[in-house]
Order: sequence, then structure tokens, then C-alpha cells
Amino acid sequence: MSKVGPMFIWKKSLYNSSMRLASPRFLPLFVSLVSNQALLSKAPIARILKTPILSFQSFSSTMARPRVFFDISIGGNPEGRIVFELHNDIVPKTCENFRKLCTGEHVEASGPLHFKGSIFHRIIPGFMCQGGDFTNHNGTGGRSIYGSKFHDENFATKHTKPGQLSMANCGPNTNGSQFFITLTKCEWLDGKHVVFGDVISGMDVVTKMEKVGTNKGTTTKEVRIVDCGQC
Repeated sequence: MSKVGPMFIWKKSLYNSSMRLASPRFLPLFVSLVSNQALLSKAPIARILKTPILSFQSFSSTMARPRVFFDISIGGNPEGRIVFELHNDIVPKTCENFRKLCTGEHVEASGPLHFKGSIFHRIIPGFMCQGGDFTNHNGTGGRSIYGSKFHDENFATKHTKPGQLSMANCGPNTNGSQFFITLTKCEWLDGKHVVFGDVISGMDVVTKMEKVGTNKGTTTKEVRIVDCGQC
């Protein structure tokens, strides 16, 4: 077990699984409207039928997965932007937590809960980059928009590649605000950590982050989220 404070990610030596489960995809259904203008022109309801109710484009946009971004600095120097796509069709509660922590729109008595200004406190080359502790900045803190912790939503998506977003935790049903970005396929994490998104742009920035990590997880230079929000 690899651990920083109460938040840990299982190492391969402690768990291995050959299970595979493809991420579910939901295919929209389409209704074909009558296109024979000659028939339509003779019908009393012609004008109603000619009026589009919902185009495919507008329908698709309502179903689009949200995208959020991190602007990253390393050692105080700006290094670029990482853009994530969140799988809200698979784990909506987990994605909404992350999205609101990116925008800072969730406000509590102590102020907004926000990733902005927080650091990646743990980076292990060839494994993952972990962040999201915006309270203690060392892996022992953080908070979700639902309270201190919330349940594992599901484990439908597996850790199959670099650039996946997954929740860090300290055991079953202990998700908060801490997360990690995979740097490789991590099948031993399946069933223990909730995957909820992917890097769709800026993997070169993630690679730069990886280079300042160590086998112990400490970083040789500070990696900070200088800004974040929704695209």
C-alpha cells in the first residue's frame, strides 16, 4: 500500500486483477420526420410539422460531457494547460464534485471549495500524479461538495491507460477532493478507485509534471494549479 496521510492508492504488489469491463456508452435515439413537402403542404398541420422541435446538434450539445481545465506551473514557471473530459454519463455525482471544485462555485461558511492555488503533493514517475488537497496541501486533507466524504459511485470504467482521472481515497466510500492522473495502465486499482474522466489535451504538461516526481512521491519542484475552471 502506498500512502500519504489517510489518502492512499493501492500498489500493484498488493492487488492484481484480470477483470476487464468496457465503459458503457449511451446511443441517442433519432426520430425521422416526414420530408415530402408536397404532402406536408396539403396537410392542415403542415406549419407545425415544418417547425423543428429539437435538432440533432442541439440534442447532442445537451448530452455533451463537461470539460474542465488546470493551468499548471512547475517551480513557479507556467507550463501550460491540461483539459479534462468528465464522464458524467457514467459517474455523475463524482464528476459534479470535481467540476464544482474546478470552478469554485460551491461555497461553504469557510469560503469556496476550490482547486485553484493547490499543489500536486505526490508524483510517482511511471505511476500517477496526485493532487486535490486544498486544505492541508500534503495528502491528509481536502473536502467534497457533499461533505467530508462520499461513497464510491461505481467502478464501471477501468484504469486502462495513461491520462485517466481517478479518485484517491483511504478505503471504500471515502472520496473527498483528492484525485490522481494515471501515467500508465493501472489495472490493480480497478474496483478500488473510481475513474471519472480523461485528459483530452495537455498530456505534454502531465509528462513535464512526471519528470519532477520521485519514487517516494515527493516532488523536486513545486507543481501548482495556478488557475482552473470549466471550458
